[in-house]
Amino acid sequence: MWTHAPWQRRLLPHPLAPRERLRAYATWCNAVEGNTTFYATPSRTTVETWAEQTSADFRFVLKLPKPITHERGLGDVDAVLATFLAAIEPLGERAHTLWIQLPPSFSPEALGALAGFLRRLPREYRYAVEVRDRAFFEDARAAQALERVLAGAGAEWITFDTTVLFSQPPTSEAEQEAWLKKPRMPRRIRALTADPVVRYIGRDDPDETAAGWRPWADAVVHWLREGRSPTVFLHTPDNADALLLARRFHDEVRARVPELAPLAEPMPVGPPTLF
Repeated sequence: MWTHAPWQRRLLPHPLAPRERLRAYATWCNAVEGNTTFYATPSRTTVETWAEQTSADFRFVLKLPKPITHERGLGDVDAVLATFLAAIEPLGERAHTLWIQLPPSFSPEALGALAGFLRRLPREYRYAVEVRDRAFFEDARAAQALERVLAGAGAEWITFDTTVLFSQPPTSEAEQEAWLKKPRMPRRIRALTADPVVRYIGRDDPDETAAGWRPWADAVVHWLREGRSPTVFLHTPDNADALLLARRFHDEVRARVPELAPLAEPMPVGPPTLF
């Protein structure tokens, strides 16, 4: 996402060498979703450049590769997993959470496979699981069963909240596309670990998006006061204002939790001027 075209020249300097693009993004936000790792495991050299461009406390939430979660159903994946873990090793503590996004076909009946997979994972990483079968949200027994599996491994349940996106018919091309591609997921506000992860998608209208995140702002304030360390990702269908919205959310939370550290000053888009 740190090369998202609508941000260039408007929010991020352009042109920038590939080795500088993440560095610029990291002055806006202190975490990033690693969606690209789902499609291909990066080279270790590439990951080394990610580490070089970010501070020690920057957070990568990296999605496990597609062969693990979608193609092989969490079985016979040791070689793929080992290759992935070797590639991301240069990130060190920056690899904050490994994101296990399961396909819509993953149902409560498959929880045994998840439990076995989680038991085999190395303990030096945090793990968070995202499920998309609505049974986990609508059947209390299924939700409790999933929570027991996650608790056994100290793993978090990632929430992908699309309720605001689907609250009214789409009004833009980007919203129409999101309606076709994004799952209709209910809002679930519950943390299982000290490091909850939230994914929220609103509307293209920034104020509608901000109005819709109020339950999450309340939750994050509560979690911070409990001593938890949440990571929140804010999206809109076109993501044009996502960086601005992320800082707006952070500012709202910090107004209520003043001890929360401020974000860095964004890298200037253009060269400094005298007037």
